Amino acid sequence: MNPKTHFRLLVLHVVVVTMLLVLVGRLWNLQVVNGDHYRQVAAQNRIRDIVVPAVRGLILDSSGRPLVRNRTALVVSVDRTVLSRQDDRGRAVLTRLAATLGTSRADLEKRIRLCSPTVKRPCWPGSPYQPIPVDDRVDPKRALLIMERAEDYPGVIAQVQAVRDYPRPEGATAAQALGYLQPITQEELDKRRGLRVTGYSGVDLIGRDGVEATYDADLRGEPGVRQVLVDSQGRVTGTAREQAPVPGSSLVTSLDARVQGAAEQAIKKAIDSARHSGAAADAAAAVVMDVRTGRVVALASYPSYDPSIWIGGISQAEYDALLGKSKGQPLISRATQGQFAPGSTFKISSVAAAVADGYDLHGTYPCPGSYNVGNRAFRNFEGQGHGDMNLHRALVVSCDTIFYKFAYEEWLRAGGTRPVKKPKDPMVDMARKFGFGSPTGIDLPSEAGGRIPDRRWKREYWNATKSDNCKAAKTGYPELARTNPSRAAYLKAVAAENCAEGFVWRAGDAANFSVGQGDVLVTPLQLARAYAALANGGRLVVPRVGLAVIRPDGTPVREIASPPAQRLPVDDKVLAYMRKALAEVPTQGTAAGAFSGFDFKKVQVAGKTGTAEVYGKEDTSWFAAFAPADKPRFAVVAMISQAGTGASYAAPAVREILEAMYGLGGKPAALKDGKLPDKLPKLRADGTVGAGAAP
Repeated sequence: MNPKTHFRLLVLHVVVVTMLLVLVGRLWNLQVVNGDHYRQVAAQNRIRDIVVPAVRGLILDSSGRPLVRNRTALVVSVDRTVLSRQDDRGRAVLTRLAATLGTSRADLEKRIRLCSPTVKRPCWPGSPYQPIPVDDRVDPKRALLIMERAEDYPGVIAQVQAVRDYPRPEGATAAQALGYLQPITQEELDKRRGLRVTGYSGVDLIGRDGVEATYDADLRGEPGVRQVLVDSQGRVTGTAREQAPVPGSSLVTSLDARVQGAAEQAIKKAIDSARHSGAAADAAAAVVMDVRTGRVVALASYPSYDPSIWIGGISQAEYDALLGKSKGQPLISRATQGQFAPGSTFKISSVAAAVADGYDLHGTYPCPGSYNVGNRAFRNFEGQGHGDMNLHRALVVSCDTIFYKFAYEEWLRAGGTRPVKKPKDPMVDMARKFGFGSPTGIDLPSEAGGRIPDRRWKREYWNATKSDNCKAAKTGYPELARTNPSRAAYLKAVAAENCAEGFVWRAGDAANFSVGQGDVLVTPLQLARAYAALANGGRLVVPRVGLAVIRPDGTPVREIASPPAQRLPVDDKVLAYMRKALAEVPTQGTAAGAFSGFDFKKVQVAGKTGTAEVYGKEDTSWFAAFAPADKPRFAVVAMISQAGTGASYAAPAVREILEAMYGLGGKPAALKDGKLPDKLPKLRADGTVGAGAAP
């Protein structure tokens, strides 16, 4: 044999033997070393997981009336992933589906495109890897056609799902307090990797606002899993395992549907009345709170909206209407997020501050029509003087000049425009202790904190606006000068002053602060909390909407407790003095006209009007009250923006709410014996309300 041939055969044998050894080693690795792993993978190739959605829990009022419930609906969804694998990217399937649903392919393509800052609605804000609902009100015959001819609709799913329903018991919507649901986003899925998704169900929708967001984990429940066996063609051949879903728990709120409905109706009526009189009246809010516990009985905001607008997707026009200023931005809760100057309702804080600073609670003080603060005259409402009076009378008739005097004298003692080291600002300090200037801690998202201006805030604001003021000081306001030269000249002078020394805390700032004007901003909820503290003897309670979480059968899971209340640093005698004074406001004071004919024999009311001036706008109307005045149980606050005086619009709204609560003026009582339920509602298996269960 040729030596060369022999060598080649030897090399070939070595190569073959080596390859056999590698193959044997690989087989050993697959079958022995990693055999268990690959046997499991092979089994999984024959098993498919189907997520079974859990029914989302109800949201109930304190008596068990459903504020949010579920209804069943036939939902058609489209899986973008399946469509993307088709040769025509799913165009033919969408065309057939559009004809079946009675719409156009273009409309379906809009609904399944992904949302982004440049994409207008309708679009899909959720994960691109889950089925996207395109119709949640499908005719059963059309849905059956899709299910029976699945081969013609690859990537299309038709199934019965539970969707949110809003029954509006007693006319109550409470849209901003309840919140809404939106599809879970991919970012949220990445953060919550254990979360299963099914398409259009309560598993994939999460709360975006209100109690739907705060108590989402309680409401959503636990989805079930059905593991089915499939063949090589993907056909189901049997069920391997099934785990039933766990329905979400229901949330009992402290809201009372009757009081909520009355509050919404009252502020809507006030808005209509103000507009009929020629006022702009663009927004309103009302808050009813249990002064002892902080439980929120009603939380109304105007303008409002129908929360069912979110179900099944929302159009760009509808979305713009919720956020657009032309429609009043109804998505914003004026009760918790709206910030307004409080006017004279703020005086309860100023009285407490003045007494703490050394002014005699029982002293007598002059109430002239105007009072000079530096070289500027600050006037009472309509310049009316009332002569000498005590602080009791000052609250009843709402004398401003007494408070201007207190604030100006305190400002002078602090050093004026050249303040002493660590100057005392008693009214600023007391306002913060009343809870103004910071969120109340209510169990709702995105609560506003209001604003309590002080020396530090003014310097920070000056730093932020200095360049604009200095520019306006040089250029003036040429466009305004063409139509209103005197106004333009005034604004130019103000800009020049602010450019030079806008950081200075002036006497006028202190005077305006004392009567809730100037740069002071509060929310209606903050004001209700402050009046609740005045009414309950000095406990600054933390508001709560959630009352308890209960299982679908009504058995309690847990009671939602409020954090401990802080104590106001105000003497009990001062609080009692103010309560007694405010009890005369509806009978002899600024709200006497609004409460004319009110049945005070059944329910005594204490309160304070507020008329806050707003630059460039009409006055904000306020009335803050608590009742019964002798044994306070509820604080009630109403605010009507750009309406007029507090006595003209907000006070009548509060009167209507109180009459509805206590059954006065021929109205049925919303609250039995003027009290809230002391037991939790118990749900039957069919979702109806049964006997109460003790909390």
